[in-house]
Amino acid sequence: MNDMKVTFKHPDEILEFVNTVSKYDFDMDMRRGRVVVDAKSLLGIIHLGLNNEIELQMYSDDCQELCEKISKYTA
Repeated sequence: MNDMKVTFKHPDEILEFVNTVSKYDFDMDMRRGRVVVDAKSLLGIIHLGLNNEIELQMYSDDCQELCEKISKYTA
């Protein structure tokens, strides 16, 4: 399992993020406080809000490629 902190400034970033992570087979969750949502869920991530630090949990040891693709959202 790998963790990463991300933040979104604009709703278009969330859409682009979901389109990117949906291409990967392993499970991912996003957590802000006590709220946990599926990282592949557009509505779930929108619920977490903009301009917040969100923890992304990736349940795979082979996620280096994904981390590079989403590095622009790093908090």
